[in-house]
This record gives sequence, structure tokens and C-alpha cells, in this order.
Amino acid sequence: EVQLVESGGGLVQAGGSLRLSCTTSGFTFGAYAIGWFRQAPGKEREGVSCIRSRDGSTYYADSVKGRFAISSDNAKNTVYLQMNSLKPEDTAVYYCARARFTNYYCSGYGSYFGSWGQGTQVTVSS
Repeated sequence: EVQLVESGGGLVQAGGSLRLSCTTSGFTFGAYAIGWFRQAPGKEREGVSCIRSRDGSTYYADSVKGRFAISSDNAKNTVYLQMNSLKPEDTAVYYCARARFTNYYCSGYGSYFGSWGQGTQVTVSS
């Protein structure tokens, strides 16, 4: 059974940092793209970042470039999202997800991803 579990969310002041973790199981970790998405109340889901370990490809939304960094630890089957210089507009529930197929490249399109975690809340106060 494919499972993804997010952790690391919380409350932080603007300008602060958080590191989210996505621990996975039930599939060959490095073969699939793993993405981070977020959804704020009343807004559409947004693709934030993605990594595919087997070729090192990554994706970042323009809104987070230069502030967020994605990485993976194949030994722990875990993807991390380091979030720096956080802004109030980064407040959202953050989800990690696995691509539907191994040949899917990294992107911000939610439809490319078929298995999702339960989400972790990130709140940035001004």
C-alpha cells in the first residue's frame, strides 16, 4: 500500500523557516516524482515543488523560487521541503504526493499525482 505522511508544519513568524518532511512507503521511492502542493482556504491547490530522485530533476513554483528548497533521502524514503523567508501568503495546508507513473516528470500539475498524504498545516503570522 502506497503511503505518504507529512510532518513538520506549525506556526512561525514572517521571515522564519520550517522544514517539512514527507515519509513514504509501499513503492520504489526513487522511481517516482514526489511533489509538494498547498491549499489555502478559499484558494485553488497550488503546486509548490517536486523532485524525482532517479535523475535529480526538480520543479519550483515562481512564488517560492529562491526561498524553498526540496531534497530527498533515499535511505529514509523521505522528501524534505526547506522553507525559508516565509511570508503570510505561504499559509496553507501542505500536501505531498506521488506521481501516478514512473515516467511522469516533475511538474506542478496535481493531476499528474495519484497518491496523497493527509497534509500538514503551515501558518505564517505577520
